[in-house]
Amino acid sequence: MLTDPRLLLLAPGDSVFVLRDQIDAGETVWVAGVAVAFPTRLGLGHKIARIAVAAGDRVIKYGAPIGRATQAIAQGDHVHLHNLTSDYTPTYALDKGDA
Repeated sequence: MLTDPRLLLLAPGDSVFVLRDQIDAGETVWVAGVAVAFPTRLGLGHKIARIAVAAGDRVIKYGAPIGRATQAIAQGDHVHLHNLTSDYTPTYALDKGDA
């Protein structure tokens, strides 16, 4: 499947890719065979859904669960504080301005 080389898969079972470079606002990127247009700029290290994740399902990164989806996440969506609750850090302790 065609995937932009800026998207890094850390482990075969991961549900997210990690950005190894930025994606500019308005840019269209291939995510596991799907063309996805990004409305906002995303920087290095941000997560992009490799597959669709249902609300309540675990999100997997580095082959380990990092949190649960707080809403349905479509393939290619940005995965961050607006749609993921951490298994490690209470959400209230995170800076909402970082979303």
